Amino acid sequence: MSKLEIRDLKVSVKLPDGEAKPILDGVTLTINSDEIHAIMGPNGSGKSTLAYSIAGHPRYQITEGSVLLDGQDVLAMTVDERARAGLFLAMQYPVEVPGVSVANFLRTAKTALDGEAPKLRTWAKDLKGAMDALGMDPAFAQRNVNEGFSGGEKKRHEIVQLELLKPKIAILDETDSGLDIDALRVVSEGVNRVRDNGNTGLLLITHYTRILRYVKPDYVHVFVAGHIVEEGGPELAERLESEGYERYVAGAGAAAI
Repeated sequence: MSKLEIRDLKVSVKLPDGEAKPILDGVTLTINSDEIHAIMGPNGSGKSTLAYSIAGHPRYQITEGSVLLDGQDVLAMTVDERARAGLFLAMQYPVEVPGVSVANFLRTAKTALDGEAPKLRTWAKDLKGAMDALGMDPAFAQRNVNEGFSGGEKKRHEIVQLELLKPKIAILDETDSGLDIDALRVVSEGVNRVRDNGNTGLLLITHYTRILRYVKPDYVHVFVAGHIVEEGGPELAERLESEGYERYVAGAGAAAI
């Protein structure tokens, strides 16, 4: 079983004037590879900062704390080393990659992770199966990565990546953003398939409970002002749906980013 351990993580962001503004204020969290954790909180609370800091975005400066994946120091790794170690980030706004087809992108990523290229016949079958399961036209495999894709198509493509690359820990940053009801259901089914294999720990970052109606988390963490202020099970998400974040924000004040 794999484990991601975040301990007392403090992070600042570089502002245009060169000043460093503190965003994360001592985040501690452990995610095992057979668990789903949901982080919920208002805008500006630092949820996406946590995701990008773990992934190695250069805009964010780690000032204190540690991040370990199976005992290895994630913060000492380059971005590509983090991916090869088993970390995966599904971004809120997936980027377009002109000139690179989906099929080539995914096979190149799989080769980098495994150290050898997958056999073409097996890979083509696996890719088609993953796309079929998410209701994606096979023709998308020959299109440039995310170029001209709708919001829902981009999110489905990220779940295809997740299913094929099989990371140890996956961070899904507002995967439900911009999805209609049908796309949300299909994407959620993909997340549940990954969960059911028992080899990937999942961290869902979201504002709303709607994705949690389809993907049942083991743990829910309320994130306000750069740190976790309350933890619980699925029932905590239901309470947030009815009560909102106001009482947490009033007590701590949200961190603007």
